[in-house]
Amino acid sequence: SPVHRRRVAGFPESVRESVADAADDDAYPIAADVGLDPFSREAYDHLESTYREQGRRDLFSAITDRDHLRVTSYVVDVGRGVGVLHAEDDGTPKERLVGSWMGGMLRELDSRGRKNPQAFSYDGVLSQGNGVATVVEDASQHADLLRRLLNVPDERRVKLDKGIGMDLDTQLIVISNPDLDAELDRHAERGDADPLKALKRRLSKHEFRYLTNRRLEARLLRREIAGATAVEDGSVGASGAAAPDAGDGRDRDPGAAPLSVAVRESDGTVAEREIAPHAIGAAALYAVVTRLDADDLPGDLDLIETAELYETGEVRRGDDAVTVADVDLAEGDGRNGIPVTYARDAVADLLSSTADRSHPELPVERVITPTDVLDALADGLVDAPVFSRAEAAEFDGRREPVATQIRERQREDVIDAILAAETVSAETVAEYVEHVYAWDDDDPTERGRADEAPDPLAMKVFETETLGRFDESDYRGTDPGRAVESFRRERVIRGLTRYAWRNRGDAFSVDDVELAEVPELKAVIDANDLADVKRRFPDLDPAAWADPPADTETERVKAETIDRLCDRGYTPASAELTSRAVMEQVRKEWPDIDGERAGDAGPSDGAGPDGGGDPWD
Repeated sequence: SPVHRRRVAGFPESVRESVADAADDDAYPIAADVGLDPFSREAYDHLESTYREQGRRDLFSAITDRDHLRVTSYVVDVGRGVGVLHAEDDGTPKERLVGSWMGGMLRELDSRGRKNPQAFSYDGVLSQGNGVATVVEDASQHADLLRRLLNVPDERRVKLDKGIGMDLDTQLIVISNPDLDAELDRHAERGDADPLKALKRRLSKHEFRYLTNRRLEARLLRREIAGATAVEDGSVGASGAAAPDAGDGRDRDPGAAPLSVAVRESDGTVAEREIAPHAIGAAALYAVVTRLDADDLPGDLDLIETAELYETGEVRRGDDAVTVADVDLAEGDGRNGIPVTYARDAVADLLSSTADRSHPELPVERVITPTDVLDALADGLVDAPVFSRAEAAEFDGRREPVATQIRERQREDVIDAILAAETVSAETVAEYVEHVYAWDDDDPTERGRADEAPDPLAMKVFETETLGRFDESDYRGTDPGRAVESFRRERVIRGLTRYAWRNRGDAFSVDDVELAEVPELKAVIDANDLADVKRRFPDLDPAAWADPPADTETERVKAETIDRLCDRGYTPASAELTSRAVMEQVRKEWPDIDGERAGDAGPSDGAGPDGGGDPWD
């Protein structure tokens, strides 16, 4: 069937009805009032006539033999049950809607003086979309067709020619900019005599804006670039590259995940190009911030924070959180900005060229970095006809906040990789949480928790040495000050309670909580910074990172860092470029970093919570 006819249409009418009656309408409704399309009906009638002349009595079995009828399933995709009428498509209304007769085929087919439906092209938008959806893009360019489509949702039938009709079952989706409203209202003053009144009554209007959720925009952009849709399970990209897993929740972030795309070179060979981690996220975030109304940002949030609010529902500021319930989002967000097609084309241009950089061993010229993407997006604004001069200037000014945010994400990746061996165990976190809950309980003995008395020294050591959030001035001996008390109650206890509430269920228990997955605990535990790096690796030289001398701490740390980045989704080439970029920034800060955090010396007696050494190593 060239029009994706329902498979049940191959049965005789009585059988179709019995199949429909036997089916579970709630699980899988089946329509019995369907017939074969004209192409298939012609073939059926021809076979029936042939076998009847041969004296066959089992006509249906003979006609539907595997030599004649092959039934297969298909997955809906563009061109397979989705008809799209583009603005540049032309032809007569009938040709655009259902297709056209092919004169050469008509002469070849012996149709006994009539038109043979097998000589029809079936390439019209309704034929392509039969069974699923018909999309009319930029409908104002096809206003002459809209009135001809009136009978489709009512009669569910179109005619190829006189006497040759075809059943249709398609949802019509008409897409247009607001100028279609003007086209539909041009006879509105005629009241009931408005010739477009019936059409407007049949239209269900919806306004679709650009996405303002960075994560969704990243998924859409991945699909536009390489058809990559499997992101949520961690396996992404045309080549199935793994998403980065930095242990902080970014392993399921389609913007942070890398992407490999096969590109055909000028000599006909196919080469793999890598879109580095965070490059898709950079394009998605840039697109989103251009769609925000900078004159009406909620509260005192900036563009990046507003984008984060749209994506996660809250923005953290220290120990406090701003949620969507706390602010009024702008009415104009998503109406204007960079479309996904512009970002897609910019990345496609990068894929077709190589970068002006080299490495003696690694193909760094074939890696597309976040900086490459942001530069391409911003530099192309002036020449893009879709943007006005004012828009191009405004959007260009929003590049730097995005670049800063992406550099911070790359920096987190590199520092986390450097300090991967210094991470805190789940058992250590669990022990600290137990002490905090016992500390918050006024009288734990009343609730049968005499064996869980809080250990103030253990909590102090964890908060000063492991977390590095406080120093000696925040305590009176081992008694916590106001800031420490607020941290324990607001970040630890409240964070765990919020997580338990969000993940509640009939069988849910706080004992089953993965503490490392609680956002508040994760945020404080994973807060690695340069002070930690300098404290742990005092002989590291960021200035020598690009080409470290042999047998130095810099060489060893770099090798381990590159390996860990590769385990988290980077390739050696993208890991080299990313770590170099981060260390180029770090070298400027390195002399001013105090690698000795307050509290590193620990308690005066040097004992840990169990009285022996430092348990947090």
